[in-house]
Amino acid sequence: MLLVLVGLVAGGLVGSSSGTAAETSHGTASIPYGGISNPPTSDKPQSKMWWNDGSWWADMWKSGSGWHIHRLDRAAQTWVDTGIRNDSRGNTLADTLWDGQHLYIAAHVVTGSTNETPVVSTPGQPAKLYRYSYTNGTYSLDSGFPKVITNNSSESMTIDRDSTGAIWATWTQVSGSSAAGFTSTVFVNHSPDKGVAWGNPFVIPAADPIATPDDISAVVAFGRNKIGVMWSDQLDGTVYWATRTDGTDPTATSSWRVQPAVQGKRQADDHLNLKTLQADAAGRVYAAVKTSLDDGSTDRTLPQLVLLVFRPGTGAFSQSTIATTGDCASRPQIVLNSQNNLVHAFFTAPHASVSGCPYSGVAGSIYEKTAAMDNPIFAQGRGNPIMQDASSANLNNVTTTKQSVNSATGLVVLASDHIAKRYWFADRSLGPTPTPTEPMPTPTEPSPTPTEPTPTPTPTEPSPTPTEPSPTPTEPSPSPTPTEPSPSPTPTEPSPTPTEPSPTPTEPVEVTSAGSTTAFTATASSTVAVTVPAESAPGDLLVASITADLNPSVTTVPEGWKPIVNALSINSSTTSGARVFAYYRVVTATEPASHSFPLSKAVKWGAGVTAYRGVDTDAPLDAAVVTASNTTYSATSIVGPSITTVSDGAMLIGGLGFDSGTPAAVPPTGWTERWESAGGQIAELADSRQPVAGVSGTATWTFGAARAVAVWRTALKPAE
Repeated sequence: MLLVLVGLVAGGLVGSSSGTAAETSHGTASIPYGGISNPPTSDKPQSKMWWNDGSWWADMWKSGSGWHIHRLDRAAQTWVDTGIRNDSRGNTLADTLWDGQHLYIAAHVVTGSTNETPVVSTPGQPAKLYRYSYTNGTYSLDSGFPKVITNNSSESMTIDRDSTGAIWATWTQVSGSSAAGFTSTVFVNHSPDKGVAWGNPFVIPAADPIATPDDISAVVAFGRNKIGVMWSDQLDGTVYWATRTDGTDPTATSSWRVQPAVQGKRQADDHLNLKTLQADAAGRVYAAVKTSLDDGSTDRTLPQLVLLVFRPGTGAFSQSTIATTGDCASRPQIVLNSQNNLVHAFFTAPHASVSGCPYSGVAGSIYEKTAAMDNPIFAQGRGNPIMQDASSANLNNVTTTKQSVNSATGLVVLASDHIAKRYWFADRSLGPTPTPTEPMPTPTEPSPTPTEPTPTPTPTEPSPTPTEPSPTPTEPSPSPTPTEPSPSPTPTEPSPTPTEPSPTPTEPVEVTSAGSTTAFTATASSTVAVTVPAESAPGDLLVASITADLNPSVTTVPEGWKPIVNALSINSSTTSGARVFAYYRVVTATEPASHSFPLSKAVKWGAGVTAYRGVDTDAPLDAAVVTASNTTYSATSIVGPSITTVSDGAMLIGGLGFDSGTPAAVPPTGWTERWESAGGQIAELADSRQPVAGVSGTATWTFGAARAVAVWRTALKPAE
């Protein structure tokens, strides 16, 4: 059972009350602060807290002194200053890590930058690593510390420790000028000896380490022997994911594998928070990210906060919605509850007294939602307020720990009110039985029909909420079944019946919010296994593309799949070359989680699947399939022949395969690359809508390196 502990604020009782939502406070008001530039519980990827020796600890600002280590006295519900100061600079923020032996605190000078107001990173502003040992209840700074990680300021910085004991750090540096333009580059650095000696910072060796001035990065150790770096790129709508195996050359391009975690128009924003369970044999990584789908759209059902789950076994991400644009949610943090197998998601959303959604990112209250780690489907609405001040709507920037939690630790989260200059916290007990999130109604206002088509919400996303909030139910509402669509709300007044029948409009073909999944194997396998994108609904169309080494055949096409291209050869030799396969399938009400394509021999392969919505399921293809190939191993581009579409609004789609295990594809101008597999043999899928039926013209893919390649093209027909 989750328990909200009560405390005192301004002489009043904090906790659930019998008054209205606007009069209710939750959580505990804590120590005041002053003399710092930034909210002390920010930034989004960072963790300010850790659990050690039966207590919760935090790196908190003490006015007039600096950043001090504090301990939570749970009996008194008070944070106690230990007197141990690390960084004294008032313009810094920090990320903390307790690894069971040492406490690491990485403090960096903050340069806040936005796309509208870029601010260049400042040299001569060192980011410092403090390392502490812990003995008999006391932390002591290790000899020779702090150490300098980098000499430049940054918007954010995170750290983690790999299986060899090396400490890794990542951040983004903004450079440029108003005349030349501004960019933000993803940097990493590492210390192989637990933070003692640091090399020179280097740009992550990836295909796209350049982002916008507003973008950030985060690092996490996972899978018992790997490091992952995630960063946002709002320019191309992608959240990227780069991984490496511990012990390999950190600066070598071949040591890193890079892939999109999520990709598409407005799918990226500068909000990232990564967590993993080191005890998880599957090595799963959980990432809470924010989209930009609230920009330029009045549709309140689109995903705003999203949970991405990376499964190393498949090399693919799944996706589920934490909160929608109508929830007005921002700055997510997640905690993994290993005992109850739950993901706890925390975020800022407007105070309960605030009607509607002023804008995403407005301060207010801190809310919590939970979902099962194995099948993370979150209930609709904002969830439960866990920190809320009845007299102020300015709580923001929730932070917590990198560690997993259980009934022994409980769960503590911090936030801050940067108007009143005061910390707040919530202390939760975690019982042995998981408690589902109780949905809380979200007040919204009716929106006009958007001028641009927007994706239809998937079944696991909440339906639009009514214009006036209803009372919170006494029992939690069940989450909708993923394979069955949620009913649309009944309008309060019936629409007038037209005197003459009107033709049914054609709905646009869209990629679902679940997006795509990818997979590959760099060792020989006779089975291609692809995962169905999360939240796919009956009637969606799956498009799979596969590239397999050494020219095998698919011995049996799985039931329900129909070919787009079958055995398109890059090179016909049986000792070299590769083949490209592409298939489509209509999602059923009993859709399995994955599908397997058996090969005639064991080979390396790469594959992926994209889920489309609004396709005519009786006749999905709107144009003949065309192909092209180049077997010279020296091609730096390939031209996909023109096709002729029959229907207005058809979705042009195309897939590409390399006889190579290294990604290098760039989609045609005006196209969106949905995915590119990260190894094995490279497969890729891209698309572009064609508003008016007719001749499409050719489409040219370009490559970052010379390749032998094959490409196919067709189009998807919109449903009537």
